[in-house]
Amino acid sequence: MPNRSFRPTLGFLLPAMLGAALALVPAAAHAQYPAKPVRIVVPFIPGSAPDVLARNVGERLSARLGQPVVVENRGGAGGNIGAEVVAKAPADGYTLLLATSSHVVNPSLYAKVNYDPVRDFAPVALLIKMPSLLVVPIDSPVRSVAGLIDLAKAKPGQLNYGSGGSGSLAHLSGATFQATAAIDVVHIPYKGAPEIVTSLLSGQTQYAFPTFSTALPQVRGGKLRALAVTGARRNAQLPDIPTMQEATSPGFVLEAWFGLWAPAGTPPDIVRRLNADVAAMLADTEFRAKLAADGSEVVGGTPEEFAAYVRSEALKWDRIVRDSGAKVD
Repeated sequence: MPNRSFRPTLGFLLPAMLGAALALVPAAAHAQYPAKPVRIVVPFIPGSAPDVLARNVGERLSARLGQPVVVENRGGAGGNIGAEVVAKAPADGYTLLLATSSHVVNPSLYAKVNYDPVRDFAPVALLIKMPSLLVVPIDSPVRSVAGLIDLAKAKPGQLNYGSGGSGSLAHLSGATFQATAAIDVVHIPYKGAPEIVTSLLSGQTQYAFPTFSTALPQVRGGKLRALAVTGARRNAQLPDIPTMQEATSPGFVLEAWFGLWAPAGTPPDIVRRLNADVAAMLADTEFRAKLAADGSEVVGGTPEEFAAYVRSEALKWDRIVRDSGAKVD
């Protein structure tokens, strides 16, 4: 006697089985990640602090992923161009963004930004924090922050300070210093951090706030004089240099931080894989020592912790931009 229940039962099971099989395809595909080279977009020029860090991270991440990691510089608009590239990239884990705190500063500085720094990105990991250094040329008569303030007040409108571009950390540090010290100085934006040093050595600018890693070799080489560090505490690489808080006013703490993002919608298992690889990389004693040698503080943490930090930093920098009066030229 034919089994009349077989056909309807099979007809009921086939769609369910097919659906279950299809549901497993993304997971299986993710399990093979990465199957091709990974690209890290750096929204700044070659030689800048984010570029140097990205190349160090890329080299070590490549070893852990088993695939080449290519660093691509897409500088311009204070980091907006490169960030937009990643925001619009496929959410498959093959395009990442390594950017700085400018990522959350720019929406407060620019009239139009074609991405949302929180909504359009999946945080992978907070990598490091890095202070800036207030520096002057070695042949400058200025030997302290107080001396710089006195000189600026004696020559209103005659001192120039350089930055790596309008809205950069060096610009905001300079604008905050100008506001807190009540001095009249001129901001000269350049195309990137390396040009800050060139401007100082050529006499085009009299002081600047380059990142620690940019300024440290010039300070040690006797070409620039460090007056203060913008971190919350003195830096182990230059322990005799006071903080801006010590030298001028409490609360003057402005640090760059560097993070790794993927486009929003990147599968959580890929984000977790990348985060685990970054955590292992940052735990390496040799790598930590290399980062510390540039004055950096290694951070790390989970994607969730990074997401919360990004949200809090967006609020903080919005206040700093408004209080300093800094504007994009």
